[in-house]
Amino acid sequence: MGTVTSDEQVVERALSGDAEAFGEIVRRWERRIFALAYGMLGREEDARDATQETFLSAFRNLRGFRGEAKVSSWLHRIAVNQCITRQRRAKVRSETALEDEQEADGASYSAPAMESPARAAESRERTAIVRRAINALPAELRQVVVMKEFEELTFQEIADALDLPLSTVKSRLYTALRQLQMRLKNMAHEVA
Repeated sequence: MGTVTSDEQVVERALSGDAEAFGEIVRRWERRIFALAYGMLGREEDARDATQETFLSAFRNLRGFRGEAKVSSWLHRIAVNQCITRQRRAKVRSETALEDEQEADGASYSAPAMESPARAAESRERTAIVRRAINALPAELRQVVVMKEFEELTFQEIADALDLPLSTVKSRLYTALRQLQMRLKNMAHEVA
């Protein structure tokens, strides 16, 4: 086993002209950034575009990367900004796109394998309901929920990525989870 190179060292290599180095960063982070974008945008196609844009933007701004933040925080911040920009554009285009899509990829935060079809269907249904509730949250609340619950980032990592005080991240998550609880309760009544 060779020594593991940190993300920061790989970026240093990229800055000193190593053409392969940035590809290594993309390989390491592509899935996580896609998961974040998908959690925020709710559509696979949009998430793929946002992921691509994130790495393009990171590549273009490589010189702007200063070692104060971790590479992961820096990438997360770029990704969140990409998603917010897309959401604004999408809102202008259409208020109903998320509704149309909600069933298309209901298995996103996916169910474990080896479930009975009925349990899997019920779980997919629940997932779709949770997704709908998350998609209905305001963007600044939705991003902390996705980063905490689906990306499993720490409060500090989220604060770094969003450039926010820790207390703001915690209060946003608290508010988001309260709103989610209420929305899910209301949705359960609608279904019942």
